[in-house]
Amino acid sequence: MPTVAYEQLLAETRPARVQTDEQYDLIRSRFGDLLSKRRRTAAEDKLMDLLGVLIEYYDRRHCLTPEESTPADRLQFLLAHSEKTPDDLLSVFGQRSHVNEAVNGERKISAEQTRKLAKLFSVQPGLFI
Repeated sequence: MPTVAYEQLLAETRPARVQTDEQYDLIRSRFGDLLSKRRRTAAEDKLMDLLGVLIEYYDRRHCLTPEESTPADRLQFLLAHSEKTPDDLLSVFGQRSHVNEAVNGERKISAEQTRKLAKLFSVQPGLFI
């Protein structure tokens, strides 16, 4: 399968500063598509980083500020925008009750769990600190 160049991905996605809810939904959907891929190319990772910046910028103006965002908020976001379910987190937390507590912010996420979550979602571990 040939890899798609970053420039081609940009041309297909046409990312720009998000100013409306409709644009936000489109960018978020594309981000979710990339997030749910098991393996991404370097170009897809680069596009995902850009889309993440656009989403974060919009969220800062319309939603939670990063200072108010908790690891549980980020975990909820990743679950909502990937094909993963809370059942997929059992391998990280061990018990369903621990999964629910972590997702709801009632349980701190340990360093080991942070590493496992980062691997599961293909993101940086710092996202859960």
